[in-house]
Amino acid sequence: MDICLNYEEKGRGEPLILLHGNGEDHSYFIHQIEYFSRKFRVIAIDTRGHGASERGTGPFTIRRFADDLHYFMKEHEIKKANILGFSDGGNIALCFAIKYPESVNRLVIDGANLDTSGVKPYFQIPVEIGFKLASLFAGKSAGAKKTAEMLGLMVNDPDIDESALRAITAPTLVIAGTRDMIKREHTKKIAENIPDSRLLFIEGDHFIARKNAACFNAAVDKFLSEEQR
Repeated sequence: MDICLNYEEKGRGEPLILLHGNGEDHSYFIHQIEYFSRKFRVIAIDTRGHGASERGTGPFTIRRFADDLHYFMKEHEIKKANILGFSDGGNIALCFAIKYPESVNRLVIDGANLDTSGVKPYFQIPVEIGFKLASLFAGKSAGAKKTAEMLGLMVNDPDIDESALRAITAPTLVIAGTRDMIKREHTKKIAENIPDSRLLFIEGDHFIARKNAACFNAAVDKFLSEEQR
């Protein structure tokens, strides 16, 4: 890895890594860091080019972010961790669990998608228009280039084939909001293709971890704390 990732760490015990969404930073999990630090060693990361983490050089893709996480865990001598990913962070977590299944204890996916077909058109179309416009000016403006890269993650990535999900060996909780920007049937498809998974819809929109934290935390806590099946 050509950069150091910024992160916040709190608590002791089994590692729980939190991965935020597109254009955000680890502070998205303001209602999870304190809560889960009572039981776990919580590590909330700023992914590459987000928050206080550097952009570095080379590709800016979901799969590279998954490799960044692998290197981060090696650097911090974490052999296995629980991983909770939201939105693009959920997509990173899926790619990571597919490529590095031995490094995942339990997996929580919140508002993730396999490709653009999983996003409701009302949300996806403006993203694609914004991406095209920003790409036009990317060569002349650093701001436009950054915007194009960020939006590109939601246009070109994660592009995961549903059959690849069968490589995930960790017990998995797939969550989405009842009014999520991700199509309900798409969330169901993700759960159906992960061998040891369960599906849960929580009242709210895409941002249930922040807006309905009590229900979200209780569901995730129950899943992470249950004995291995």
